[in-house]
Amino acid sequence: MRASIRGVEPQQQLTKLLDALIREQESPWPGLKAYKVTAPTEASPVVYRPCLCVVAQGAKVATLGTRVYHYDPLRFLIIGAPLPVTARIVKASPEEPFISMVLDIDSLVVHELLLQMEEPSPAEAWNGQPPIRSSPLEEPLTDALMRFLQAVRRPTDRQILAPSIFREIIYHLLSSEQGDILRVVAARHGQARGIVQALDYIHHHFDRRLDIPTLAREAGMSVSGLHHNFKAATDFSPMQYLKRIRLERALHLMLDQELAAGEAAFKVGYVSPSQFSREFKRLFGSPPREYLEIQRAQRGMESIGASLLTEAGRDTIHGTERATP
Repeated sequence: MRASIRGVEPQQQLTKLLDALIREQESPWPGLKAYKVTAPTEASPVVYRPCLCVVAQGAKVATLGTRVYHYDPLRFLIIGAPLPVTARIVKASPEEPFISMVLDIDSLVVHELLLQMEEPSPAEAWNGQPPIRSSPLEEPLTDALMRFLQAVRRPTDRQILAPSIFREIIYHLLSSEQGDILRVVAARHGQARGIVQALDYIHHHFDRRLDIPTLAREAGMSVSGLHHNFKAATDFSPMQYLKRIRLERALHLMLDQELAAGEAAFKVGYVSPSQFSREFKRLFGSPPREYLEIQRAQRGMESIGASLLTEAGRDTIHGTERATP
């Protein structure tokens, strides 16, 4: 096994590269985002999409059910499917802000590399557990990430070098103990593929009336099989997951499109505004209007390198997210 990065110098280099990227405001690479937050945050419900999360400075904690995932300059987070979690930044200050990057996982690149790899990964098959893991950040991956961040800032390097370095990053992940999680992203067969299809269907049709038999049919599973495997993979039942996605999407509509709560509720599939308000308060801790006031106030205080809409990566297949990954 390769040695984990424990020296100060690589962390400082990565922090410097990300800080420069944040100052540029616009990401030079699709699916690459950098964040800077100057104070710890409260625990907040978010939906993590398939991506690689790397912290250069500070620390963050994500919770899925009873599972807790810590990531900091020594540990990164990898996610293989849209997962509703509760997350909070636990280490940040104006002197040493939380600085991180998120790189979306391209399922086509994963699939192409799997076809080209001759040696099997240390983790061949998905074990049915939630496809999310915190793992030591090792030198080859850190080196590839820094070269990638340098390449994407220069137009010619971005066109010629960055695509191959991106593939190298995915290769390092596939050939490590995280290989099983990335295989979920490119799943073509079996239970993993069925769960991915169910998640995909929910994210494309969350604003419609959905039921378990429909989702089971889309997943190619029995109703009982869908319940069991979906719960194992996401820690939510299919209907709980649907509710979470609807509420997150409604929040996005209210924050970024300034829709009224009732209109946002209707657009995401609710027929009862009062039910929407009750469930919103149960998830976020405050009624919609009060919560929006808090979020808009925080927007003015936090220094981050993207808008909340950009932070979220809010295409339907990747899910939604309000806070920094």
